[in-house]
Order: sequence, then C-alpha cells, then structure tokens
Amino acid sequence: MKLCNISGPKGIILCAAGERGLVPLRDLGFEGSMRDLIGAGEEALEELTKALDRWNGETIAPEQAAFADVTVPGKILCVGLNYKKHAQETGGEPPERPVYFSKFSDCLCPHGAEVTLPDFHRCYDYEGELVIVIGKTAWNIDPEKADDCIFGYTAGNDLSARDCQFLSGQWLAGKAMPGFAPAGPYITTKDAFDPEADNRIVTRVNGKVCQDDRTSGMIFSCRQIVADASLFFRLEPGDLIYTGTSAGVILGKPKGTREWLKPGDVTEVEIEGIGILANRLV
Repeated sequence: MKLCNISGPKGIILCAAGERGLVPLRDLGFEGSMRDLIGAGEEALEELTKALDRWNGETIAPEQAAFADVTVPGKILCVGLNYKKHAQETGGEPPERPVYFSKFSDCLCPHGAEVTLPDFHRCYDYEGELVIVIGKTAWNIDPEKADDCIFGYTAGNDLSARDCQFLSGQWLAGKAMPGFAPAGPYITTKDAFDPEADNRIVTRVNGKVCQDDRTSGMIFSCRQIVADASLFFRLEPGDLIYTGTSAGVILGKPKGTREWLKPGDVTEVEIEGIGILANRLV
C-alpha cells in the first residue's frame, strides 16, 4: 500500500493511493493519523488494502493535492557513505560499519514544498536517498528482528551545504538547516517494497539526471542499518532513517566544474515503487 498525508481545510488527511487517485482513509473506515496507522499493525493494513480494492467512490487527484509531511518523527537519522562509488567519488573509503549523523525536526518538508537556501552560504548539493520509516520500537534488537521494526519506505533528499559540512570533523552544520530533509510523497509499506531488489533511484535537477543507481547497491542493507542503529538510538514508530546516497553528487565532481544548487532549481528524487519527490529551491 502507498500512503500519504495531504493538507485539507480542517487539517491533515491520511490517504491511500489507489488506481484512480487518492482515497482518504476515513472513507475506508480508519479515522486515525499516520502514527496511529503505523501502530495499528499488519492486520489493519490488510483490511484497509481490501477496502481500497473495493472502493468505487470519489478520489483526489494527486496533482491537485497539497502534500504534507509523511510522518511526525521524533528522530531523523542519516547514514553517510553507504554506496561504494559515492565514498570513492568524495575521496573516502567505504566504511566498515554505518556512519551516522542527524537532522532536526524542522529539516523535514514534504513533496512540493519550497526549500530556502540561505544566501550566507553557497555550496548547496543534492543527495537522493531511500528512507526507512520505523514501525516499532527498536532498541538493541537482533538483526533477525530488524525487518519487524520497519513500517515502510519513502524517498528523501539529504540536502547539504558543503561549505559548512566540512568546517569540522562533524557534518551536522552542513546537514541540518530548515527544510533540508525533503521526504515523500508516499510511504510504500514494506509488504510492497523490497529495498534489496533492483529498484531504480534517480535524482534530477531541472529535469537533468544527476544520479542513477539501484537501491540494491547499498553497502549496508536496511535491515543491517536498523539493527546497528538500535545499539545507539532508541528508534520509535514514525522515525526516519535516510540510508545514504549514490554516486553523482556535485561534491564528487572535479573542482572548477561544480555547479552548486541555486534558487530556482527544482530537484527530483524518483524511486521505483515509491514515486517522485520534487522540491523547488528558493
């Protein structure tokens, strides 16, 4: 099932994506939020899937919807250097275990939102990524149980200010500006998406392909990331984990040829089986 939040006249509306458009889950008998649905369990999802298949009422056209944040996460965790070619293009070695950094809650923004690039920095870069949506509390879990703690997956863009990222040994300064974690438009539940399959993940800027890879190319799988991260961070339902980006970022290009992101650019991250996340930079 593909799920999303959209903005309505009376607040956020949780929807499922059907063949004819978006269907509010309240029309299918579910009155809760995305977090409520995450906590409702697999049986609730199965019943909603059946109800969606039977639905013949009105739908909302995705192009007419104002998408909202996919979840309200307590944590936005990120993994760096999780594709071998990306590690090489940026001058690093593939890590022996996942490398973590974080973003703040005000970094999250939805599909279709504008992202402001502060004019007091300059080296802005894209990083198209698969994002894990946590479904159950994960705290020091066995790797065999990691999949049980995953609700689904979405598309993300780990926007980065490179001139800030490397001011010190920590990356946070270049990663956590407001709006620098676009995610969406949909969450595809784990029963409908296999991250270890050859799902194509593409990043475009103004329609031009800049990154083109497969989610199967990650060094550390989603299961490995969740299990390892749970040793250090208590992951809770609705939390997000950006799983790393592939080769093709601006930072990986030779000096003198780098054309950093600028106001007016439109970034797109498309993941096969999830959808297209698009944001305009201002």
